[in-house]
Amino acid sequence: MSGQVYPNGGFTSVTICTPGTLTCNTIGGILIDTGSSGLRVLASALPSLPVLTDGKGNAVSECAQFVDQSYLWGNVAVADVRIAGEVASSISIQAIADPTNFTIPSDCTSGGAGIDHDSQLALGANGILGVGLEPQDCGIACDPTSGAAAPAPVYYVCAANACNPAFVLVPQQVTHPAVFFPKDNNGIALQFSPLSGAATTLSGSLTFGIGTQTNNTMGNATIFTLGPTNQFTTNVFTTGQSLTASIDSGLSGIFFPDGGLPICPSPRSSLFCPTSPTAITAVNVGTNSAQSMVNFTVDNADNLFSGNPTDAAFSTLAGPSGAACTGGSQDCSFAWGLPFFYGRTVFTAISGQGVPSTAPPAPWWAYTIGFVPQ
Repeated sequence: MSGQVYPNGGFTSVTICTPGTLTCNTIGGILIDTGSSGLRVLASALPSLPVLTDGKGNAVSECAQFVDQSYLWGNVAVADVRIAGEVASSISIQAIADPTNFTIPSDCTSGGAGIDHDSQLALGANGILGVGLEPQDCGIACDPTSGAAAPAPVYYVCAANACNPAFVLVPQQVTHPAVFFPKDNNGIALQFSPLSGAATTLSGSLTFGIGTQTNNTMGNATIFTLGPTNQFTTNVFTTGQSLTASIDSGLSGIFFPDGGLPICPSPRSSLFCPTSPTAITAVNVGTNSAQSMVNFTVDNADNLFSGNPTDAAFSTLAGPSGAACTGGSQDCSFAWGLPFFYGRTVFTAISGQGVPSTAPPAPWWAYTIGFVPQ
């Protein structure tokens, strides 16, 4: 992708076809993201696809917002999606930056404060494959049967350069592709080689299904069940904080509040720059009281990048999610980004999908140290 070095990004390829045909494009550089659901691809990379429309023939567009304050805007298209030998037929995906002749609504751009990632240069990828905990990216909040007076600001119908939020039936929403697979449709396993320090590249694998075949068994993985908003808890011994946590392979670092760690100067003010490597100990706790300790190190991001200009994998990259933790605020969050995945096999089980009989109902996430045999 134009020689870009994307720090801590796990990528895969997908094949996208015009529904019911062999007119397909295989697209690499697709970021694997356990923090979202649904496939989003730059429109310029897609074959010709039909667009989802409302009852009046107007195209349905979507605003996808992410925890790093970025957003993606584009029409909802219908495609056959092929990944790792699996096929999801006629599912909704987002065609990023299609069309270009509508003004993006201000509630999508956070009043202009959001970060526009509607290009390959800004996104650093050709798209995002959301393989998170939910089957759709919005769900009942965007469905006309919800009883809500107005739809959530996720899907829009645009006409005469004006875009207004619109209801979209759940089956037509941008969907976790695995849900539409004939088998292996209850979640994923994502695993990477161990890393201590920096490396040019790192090997890994994305496997669909949990306990559905011999290549996706869970072994001795610890399962963490989740609260109503898919949250668990991370207790940080270093700061004495108990934080609402998430598992998010789409983030380049581990993000948490720590007023004692120096923040890098611009343009890396989203990352930590301690004077020396700093050891952190944390414990993850599920709503089922499952616990697991994690030890990791935070290093100086400026030094990491300047000292390793051709490397793309960094096990010690981290940043702030707020200098202090005040009750109920966004600052009280802990996000386990891609460095957490190094040397582990991480499972995410999709809400509402069947899981192995020995496991609790989904959604949940789980992990084990090392590779589960494939």
